[in-house]
Amino acid sequence: MLELAARLRGLPRPELASALQAREFDASGVRDLFDLAEVLLAPDSVDHALSRLDRRHLAVLAAASEVADEHGDSTLEAVGGRLQELGATDELADAAPALVDELAALLIVVHSDDHVHVPNAVTGRIAMHTPRDIPPADELAAPAPPVLVGVDDVDRSLLERRAAETAYATVAATAELLAELGNQPARELAKGGLALPDSKRLAEVSGVALESLPRLFHRADEAGLVVRDGAFWLESDLGAEWTQQSAARRWRRLAECWRDRVPAPLRELVARRSENLTATDLRDDVHWFYPAGGRWIEDGLDRLVAEAEALGLAVAGEPIEPGRLVLAGDIDRAARALAAHFPAQVDKVYLQHDLTVVSPGPLEPALDARLRGFADVEGRDLASTYRINAASVNRGLAAGESAESILEFLGGLSLTGIPQPLEYLVAEASTRFGSVRVAAADETDVPARASIRSDDEQLVRTLAVDQSLTSLGLRQIGPHRLLSRFTPDVVFWALSDAKYPVAAEDANGDIIRLKRHRLAPAPPPPPKTDPIAAMLDRVLATGDEGATEQAWLARQLEAAARAKETLTVTVRMPGGQTADYLLAPASVANGRLRARDRKADIERTLPLSAIAAVSPAPTNV
Repeated sequence: MLELAARLRGLPRPELASALQAREFDASGVRDLFDLAEVLLAPDSVDHALSRLDRRHLAVLAAASEVADEHGDSTLEAVGGRLQELGATDELADAAPALVDELAALLIVVHSDDHVHVPNAVTGRIAMHTPRDIPPADELAAPAPPVLVGVDDVDRSLLERRAAETAYATVAATAELLAELGNQPARELAKGGLALPDSKRLAEVSGVALESLPRLFHRADEAGLVVRDGAFWLESDLGAEWTQQSAARRWRRLAECWRDRVPAPLRELVARRSENLTATDLRDDVHWFYPAGGRWIEDGLDRLVAEAEALGLAVAGEPIEPGRLVLAGDIDRAARALAAHFPAQVDKVYLQHDLTVVSPGPLEPALDARLRGFADVEGRDLASTYRINAASVNRGLAAGESAESILEFLGGLSLTGIPQPLEYLVAEASTRFGSVRVAAADETDVPARASIRSDDEQLVRTLAVDQSLTSLGLRQIGPHRLLSRFTPDVVFWALSDAKYPVAAEDANGDIIRLKRHRLAPAPPPPPKTDPIAAMLDRVLATGDEGATEQAWLARQLEAAARAKETLTVTVRMPGGQTADYLLAPASVANGRLRARDRKADIERTLPLSAIAAVSPAPTNV
């Protein structure tokens, strides 16, 4: 424990905080670095750390434990030599120094220059779990088992077609999620997770069950397609670019993110299989790679396979060829294999007299994005349906379209011409557009921030009593004018959602185009408490340097007394020289050390102020 405590003391705070994030321990009772070292070496904490180690790290740790002396000390050379004796490959033996550094970064061992120290608490837990939970050192160091190729008479093309259907549905649902976030952001709760009304809205437009939305949303977040701004989630710039890509390229981005979650050595392990890969093979490989994983590896596998199934990399829990290709890094080939079964995109639609637009297949992304600007999506499947109404046309006009541009676009898109009812609707909506105007309120209207005006007195009275607009706090100040305490953009989009023919204008009365914004501002969620940061604030607080050094010395001696360890104690002599004693501390009290001198076999009492340094006793003692 002394060496670990000293290692903790020498780490810069950012490195120490990062290392502690990877460990599991109770920080509540930690007062100083000795307490921290003690909880890190507690059985539960060590077991948790061991269960997260892959086979290579466990092999190095087991080898270091076997060559360590009674104090847990050894050298890199000894560790490498022991690995070779155990039959490890040259690759593993050569990687030993780097793996020791990684174990040290996790605070499992202490590494300084060529010196490697494995705490007895760690060695003891390894011995306790071997061979029940952790294989013996020679098995850990052995190369990966050979691949046995079995005979598989399953029609893989059927599985790939089924996988492609699932993969395409996931891509389409993600695109719908982003489109809806572009229309209206989703609020993040202070305790984490999306607000329930937003979750229901997003699940409905995405066509997924409410309980499946968190996974869909997490996948989009992981791919950088959504971004959190304060208390709201919005579509990111990357997400906007993603929606304009082909289905195959969209899928490729999601598959890359899935692959990045799989550790590189495990990807290489699975990629050895040049033939069919089964769920049993995958689980066997993962368990071989994480032999001490236990329950957490099973849970992780379940999540990984569930994600793989959503991306068309597995069917009914069984990995298929695109899954192996992705793990092997050949994502382009996997994308081509699945995309071959994706529905073909179309660039033409049918315009109906009932004001619906029917796309016989997935509409090309750029065409779909523009059509959504003035049409509402009613049904999303292989054949999609849109509906054009007065409110949707008004939305397009507010975004910069004109009656002429809408009809010209539809004319080029339609296989059936433009029905007369649709022409009338667009013309009428264009005529009514801007009959309600929203602008910034005058300074004399403070505290109001937005002004609403219309030449239609009846329309103004309707706005004033519309229950759906109650949240805007509209106040009528004349037959043609209302005021609101909210900003013009908030008022504008609320009126647009309520299907009024609204336009935004500047101080000169000219119509301006607004981009969609969140409907209402909200304070950012309170910062989450970080128990590790709070603990480090407490542990690393320093006062008088001399007092701190004295306290550190006392804690070292107290820890050695509890562990019944022998130390080399350097004592300042009256003439200014120093002398080393081999002492077994018995107690520390009232500023004095009481210890047994191992060489003289007598009891000594020394003032702490006379002790210059302490260190572990030599290995030959």
